[in-house]
Amino acid sequence: MALNNEWVLASGNKGKLREFQDLFAPWGVNWIAQSELGVSDADEPFHTFVENALTKARHASRLTGRPALADDSGLCVPAIGGAPGVLSARYATLFGQEKSDANNNACLVEQLKGIEDRRAYFVCAMVWVAHADDPTPTIAQKMWWGEVIEVPQGEHGFGYDPHFWLSDHQCTAAQMPKDLKNKVSHRAQATLALLLELQQRLDLKKAGG
Repeated sequence: MALNNEWVLASGNKGKLREFQDLFAPWGVNWIAQSELGVSDADEPFHTFVENALTKARHASRLTGRPALADDSGLCVPAIGGAPGVLSARYATLFGQEKSDANNNACLVEQLKGIEDRRAYFVCAMVWVAHADDPTPTIAQKMWWGEVIEVPQGEHGFGYDPHFWLSDHQCTAAQMPKDLKNKVSHRAQATLALLLELQQRLDLKKAGG
């Protein structure tokens, strides 16, 4: 199967788009955000990251006629039952607040008050489809472990990054240099796993390789 190197990212999130552009740059993939093509967000009714990612990928591919990649990602905190989980992007709405990074983080910190176990992990489930009815979607899912801190640190990244402390690196995800984050994050790990799978399926070769 020949590779169409123009892929649709099933998201309008500019932070994600920048990360995917960086992560896939060595393979010559040209990204277009679905929002640039007038594609609205798909419903995400499921309780797992993989199911939601697959739904988003099929939706974007069906409406654009291009191969599509979607990820569903979020933060899970075992001490509060895995929340925010698949509701990470709109966690604040569960508490009657508007959806925003600041509100989501504030609600998470509030829910963890008095709880000593602050372990948490980011999850990224990534799904690529060649077309909307692809019977064998390519799937990868990875986790990135850290802990939640009360006071945000760092101005890079997005989402929960300023509250996600990485003891191995003695910084938050929002303080981490971009080149390092693009090697160790949940999204970086999932991207690598996905690429390994795609290399078995497509004529996908690293530029200059």
